[in-house]
Amino acid sequence: MAHPLEKIIGYTFKDPGLLTTALTHTSYANESRVPVTHNERLEFLGDSVLQIVSADYLFHAYADRPEGDLTRIRSSLVSEGALFQFAQEIHLGEYLRLGRGEERCGGRERPSVVSDAFEALIAALYLDGGMEVARSFILPFITEGKHAEADYKTRLQEIVQQNPEERLSYVVEKETGPDHDKHFVVAVRFNSDCVARGEGRSKKSAEQHAAREALKLLGVIREKD
Repeated sequence: MAHPLEKIIGYTFKDPGLLTTALTHTSYANESRVPVTHNERLEFLGDSVLQIVSADYLFHAYADRPEGDLTRIRSSLVSEGALFQFAQEIHLGEYLRLGRGEERCGGRERPSVVSDAFEALIAALYLDGGMEVARSFILPFITEGKHAEADYKTRLQEIVQQNPEERLSYVVEKETGPDHDKHFVVAVRFNSDCVARGEGRSKKSAEQHAAREALKLLGVIREKD
């Protein structure tokens, strides 16, 4: 029987043990009466896979940015806060194997615990299916404008503020899908006029995509940005 998380991420493990290990916190292993492998080694590997995938994406997506900018963007993409947000989108905390003490202390909602498990999950996908499987899992998270340097909404707001007569707003036009796989369509408007639309797995990401499309129409960013 497939693990519920496999359905959410759209991948079935050939070696289910890798997924089990990725979801096993050290507290669970320490309290187990039989030897259990926890996810710290996978976390180490997953961090490296995440670094190379995000670096490769940024190198090509921001061809006109200097090395310092790319480093700052990557740092925001792989920060604990960002990974915790990514993990929440797939409800990763619900599936962790925690020790009783960690469970009582709210480990399923602890950013350090959940973000580490997210990296371990990346490593499990890499070991089970190779780099392309890991890349396919990672890219949807890091390309939805969640990092500071790709904050298209802020860039658009700064432009609109130069004209006091313009009022910027975002309107959700469509919301579909179950709770674990929502899809939003958002329109960005100048006063009452719809300028562009964007789609995403959260309202925030859809708004970012809408702002990005508006910036493209205004000639602020190029197609490859």
